[in-house]
Amino acid sequence: MKNWFMLTLVGKDRPGIVAQITRALYEGQCNLGEASMVRLGGNFTVMLMVQFAGSEQGLDALVSPVCRSLTLHHHVDSIEGDLLHHVEPDVRITVYGADRAGIIADATGLLAEKGFNILNLESDVGGTPENRIYIMNIEGVAEQGIQVLEEALKNLAREKGLETQLEPIDTLIG
Repeated sequence: MKNWFMLTLVGKDRPGIVAQITRALYEGQCNLGEASMVRLGGNFTVMLMVQFAGSEQGLDALVSPVCRSLTLHHHVDSIEGDLLHHVEPDVRITVYGADRAGIIADATGLLAEKGFNILNLESDVGGTPENRIYIMNIEGVAEQGIQVLEEALKNLAREKGLETQLEPIDTLIG
């Protein structure tokens, strides 16, 4: 029986990280599932579902040499491999304003209170060094409906001096 694991890696961005890690996993007879890989602030981060016949320690031993050679920090966790039950987002929310501590906490806390399940959150900092703007793009499921979120986002914008946008996502299947 093969087990599922979540392999997380982070390190300074450079060419070849994905190629070398996936080669080691392939040669170790691993099967790959869903993945998220992205460059963040000069670093490259990986979250990768890995199916492997061995243990957490065995998978760790398999990737450790590559991680050492690339100076990557890594971590392995046992998980359930639920691959074919995708949840599709029905709402896309954008929040932006002057960069300050607490923007993500304010926005996501309010959204959680209103039944919003975040599936994907990406953020960036734009503007100039003197006038930085924090930008969040969030996709998720509005479990209590879109109208509840619209009202909450209006209040957030007014109380915290942020700009917010909400747009429904219509997913066509077929």
